Amino acid sequence: MNLDNHPCFNKKSCKDFGRVHLPVAPACNIQCNFCNRKFDCVNESRPGVTSSILSPDQAMAYLAEVVEAKPNTAVVGIAGPGDPFANGDKTMETLTKVRATYPEMLLCVATNGLNIHPYLDELKNINTTHVSITINAVDPEVGAKIYCWVRDGKHSVGPAQGAKLLLERQLAAVEGLKERNIMVKVNSILLPGINDAHMIAIAGKMGEMGVDIFNIMPYFPTKGSNFENMEEPGKDVVKELRKAAQVFVPQMTHCKRCRADAVGLLDDPLNQKLMDRLTYHATAPVPFPNAPKYCHETPGEDEDTYAFNDTAPRPYVALATREGALINQHLGEAEELHIYDLNQDTPVFVEIRALPKPGGGDARWQNLARAIKDCHTILVSGVGQTPKKVLGSMGFTIHEVNGMIDLVLMAIKKGESLNHLIVRTQTACGECRGTGTGCM
Repeated sequence: MNLDNHPCFNKKSCKDFGRVHLPVAPACNIQCNFCNRKFDCVNESRPGVTSSILSPDQAMAYLAEVVEAKPNTAVVGIAGPGDPFANGDKTMETLTKVRATYPEMLLCVATNGLNIHPYLDELKNINTTHVSITINAVDPEVGAKIYCWVRDGKHSVGPAQGAKLLLERQLAAVEGLKERNIMVKVNSILLPGINDAHMIAIAGKMGEMGVDIFNIMPYFPTKGSNFENMEEPGKDVVKELRKAAQVFVPQMTHCKRCRADAVGLLDDPLNQKLMDRLTYHATAPVPFPNAPKYCHETPGEDEDTYAFNDTAPRPYVALATREGALINQHLGEAEELHIYDLNQDTPVFVEIRALPKPGGGDARWQNLARAIKDCHTILVSGVGQTPKKVLGSMGFTIHEVNGMIDLVLMAIKKGESLNHLIVRTQTACGECRGTGTGCM
């Protein structure tokens, strides 16, 4: 095992040694204003994007094919598409399996640092060699402009308190990793007008703490994020900041903003064959024992209507959420639904699916059913009588609830009552709990 073979930590190695990211960590515990985690988007190369989600066992099957196809793979990393330690059990199970099967492989994790501390000893015990932490501010007042919310366990806090908590955890994480002789790279997203004047302060603090390499990553405009209209920093600005930061800590200058399912050399284009194999392993059937079933959709007499029957598993749950933490949106107003898999020990986020636009009467709900035909349950804060009737006739169970996503999904998985979460407040009409703008 040669620590110098990590292509991100050592520029001299990036032409000879590759890496593979195993996307086993879908959930995230913070919401950054610059981030919009989209799935199944092969045209984007940035953190937070993956074509599929893998379980640990699926990841190992996929990894075997990667190693055969890319024998120069030196690093196995977990970089999301959420945060590895918002999915700590899956992350550690995967890394442990990789270490047992490939003892010479370098193990790497990329995290925001919020919840890594409970896993530090375990990471050391399996000889995790490299960790990247994204630290965008060393002043909570700056951080409060960057983060929308931070979730610590089951509790979410807003920007000011969240930025303070996150920074405390990040600094403790760097200290803990260095105490265990694990190499640390710190990524800082350069956000013009937000932390550009603060970047050297971050570099100085990281230098004091003995960080091995510092990566100033220019913001890439991300559609759907709170900062989507922010312009990408110019190359000259980035170059000058790296030059100034070099005084305090070694700089990374060859970052490629890797996807959560990246594979091969840093400069390799997307490998469609391996992406197809990733999708293959991600779709290996794992039936949910108590779920209703459906078969392939078949046209009815009206070409816009479809009939469902029950010969294939429906393993997923669909839910409506405004920010990704709570079930708090009316179905008629939702433009997308978040899809979760209940087959795992704990519910796993799968992807986000766009929904049909308002209008069209019953056909809208029939088309929605097609979009989530692999789901058995829909969780929303409210739903009109028409969609309730149409979707119910197609075998969907609909619950009108308010609550934390994780708690509601675990209750469903365990077969527990949801009575304490049922929405009981009605509007004047008594038919709808939304604003009435999207139910027709």
